[in-house]
Amino acid sequence: FFNVTRAGQLAGLQLMAAGGSLTEMALTQLTINLRYALMSLSLSQKLDDTMTTPHRLLLSFCNTDEVFVVASQQPGKAYLYGLTNGPFIGWVLGTALGALAGGLLPKSVTDALGIAIYGMFIAIVLPPFRKSRQVRFVVLIAVAMSCMFEFLSFFSFISGGFRIILCAVTASALGAWLMPVPPDASQDESEKEQEALD
Repeated sequence: FFNVTRAGQLAGLQLMAAGGSLTEMALTQLTINLRYALMSLSLSQKLDDTMTTPHRLLLSFCNTDEVFVVASQQPGKAYLYGLTNGPFIGWVLGTALGALAGGLLPKSVTDALGIAIYGMFIAIVLPPFRKSRQVRFVVLIAVAMSCMFEFLSFFSFISGGFRIILCAVTASALGAWLMPVPPDASQDESEKEQEALD
């Protein structure tokens, strides 16, 4: 209920099983979930003064990868509560049902369900990937870095949480530095790319 993150839950369970301390738990969760703070900072730029601090805190609590991708593509802010409520309710119910049914389902089914989340990520990222060369650049840099961390033994000392942070921050920073979009030109470029796709 209070940990709306798959990676955070898995890491937390492993630490509990290993008898880890609360300090280890807090540092692990901070590391793994730091990207959500960056995503929330990015989304906060779209909000005006009518979105007070309590509202921002509530929205940032339910900010996930999926919510961020959809919210960053939409103008305005009226839809944000609707966008976060559905995934949060689904997350809590899904976690409860998964905990209850996990021991009842055969291993072949649970293994198949374990990869479903990757299909969801692909479905969310693919539309902006096709429309924007900046998004393509950032995604490809992040994928290349992720592969480098995974397959080069030199980087084996870096934990999974830090790998995610390094990939996200580095790819985003390179994208902002090498392919900046002027604020007044971003709408025009998006429209041109959409016309080219049509």
